[in-house]
Amino acid sequence: MDTTVSDVPVLESCIPLPIETDQLLEVVEKAKDWAIMHGAAMRSKADFNPDALQFAPFILTPSSFPRKEFEKAVELQVTLNELMHAVSHDFDFLRETLQGTIKVDPFTRSLFEIFEMVLNEGISQPQSLALLRSDYLANFLESNAIKQVEINTIASSFGGISTLMAPMHSFILTELGHADKLPKLPENRALSGLCDAMVEAWKLQNRPHAAILFVIEDITYNICDQRFHEFYIREKYPQIQVIRRTLTQIHEQGKLGASGELLIGDLEAAVIYFRAGYEPGHYYGQNEWAARLLMERSQAIKCPSIQYHLAGTKKVQQALAKPGTLKRFISDERKIDTIKEIFTGLYSLDKNEQGDEAVKLALGDPERYVLKPQREGGGNNVYGADIPGALAKMAEDERSAWILMERIFPPVSKGYMVRPGGKMPPKIVNLVSELGIFGAIIGTKDKIVYNKQVGHMLRTKLSSANEGGVAAGLGALDSPYMID
Repeated sequence: MDTTVSDVPVLESCIPLPIETDQLLEVVEKAKDWAIMHGAAMRSKADFNPDALQFAPFILTPSSFPRKEFEKAVELQVTLNELMHAVSHDFDFLRETLQGTIKVDPFTRSLFEIFEMVLNEGISQPQSLALLRSDYLANFLESNAIKQVEINTIASSFGGISTLMAPMHSFILTELGHADKLPKLPENRALSGLCDAMVEAWKLQNRPHAAILFVIEDITYNICDQRFHEFYIREKYPQIQVIRRTLTQIHEQGKLGASGELLIGDLEAAVIYFRAGYEPGHYYGQNEWAARLLMERSQAIKCPSIQYHLAGTKKVQQALAKPGTLKRFISDERKIDTIKEIFTGLYSLDKNEQGDEAVKLALGDPERYVLKPQREGGGNNVYGADIPGALAKMAEDERSAWILMERIFPPVSKGYMVRPGGKMPPKIVNLVSELGIFGAIIGTKDKIVYNKQVGHMLRTKLSSANEGGVAAGLGALDSPYMID
């Protein structure tokens, strides 16, 4: 694809740029302190200290995003919640879709084996809670229409810190003399929306002395984002205990009670919220996998359940984009049409005729595509010129662990990225933004009892960077500035 930098449209800036140097230096220092003092912060990976925080990377002023497309994404979320709920409860579809992947991807196979085990035993807790995040890029090749990058069904992060970004940008814009721009920053209640859904699941259990269990990594760099959830629940619902345990600790301390309740020591956990367990590195051996199985066998409501985790794999995303597949899950034709509008081209790389055709497409014009594995957490994709080499190294069977996705070409905005240890004053850079919309849904296979869109986040990266995860150190937190 012959898309040069000069071809890419630039969205109008929130305020005139550049900012005069003295004013820029002063407002950046204020913004850094605001971020630290309000908890828009993380622990350093490069210089880890459990007693110290540094501000999370951020964009100094909010980045422009098309209002119509933002509103479309917000409105669509409850329908996407319904779709993913239906997918996660269609066990035949999950089997059919993942049968090739589990042969060549050990991690997905391990998840699938737990799924099959609890299915054969009889699923002990029919209720599930999903806290989802659907991620989008605007595509300038289609008049900035949003296209879905992926939908996250496990550990959908940054609901906590993202809620701080509009207040932070309101402060910065006011300091810069642009308080008139504040009405164009949409309100964001992601933190309360996600936490209230956890509490709704807890209430469904009707076990007043039970806790909500957060499953965490051994070392949590994104500590503020997680703790904000815990502290919100403890402040608003002080009768609910929140406990944090690693998979290793759950193996050591966990057991099932007489009625299948999950006991961590002497305390029952009625709801399990996974902030770890989504990548192979979280499982050191059989003990951690045994902990995952123990939780799945329990009466606790899982966020996500093992089948919801599998429903979030890239392979399932690709299968849903096949013609006619959505009708299996959604009966309303209008809803199907709105979902299809956000899909970009997604192709199977399985060892068959369609997979071979997809490989030809990728080799013919690699800059138009992205290779994606069955992984969460960022930093795993293969882009453009690197695709032919990656495909050449793969055995044909290995291809089933990947999908091919048409690349989305987002418009550029201009702004200042502020990072810990970055040079001062920051320079104006070209940026692209990815919008995430949070959803919450609770129900059984046959009955949904709770379904809401609950907030948003904006991650912004340098336009020259392929990956954009903030936790992975590649992007920056932001908030959307509505433009018409």
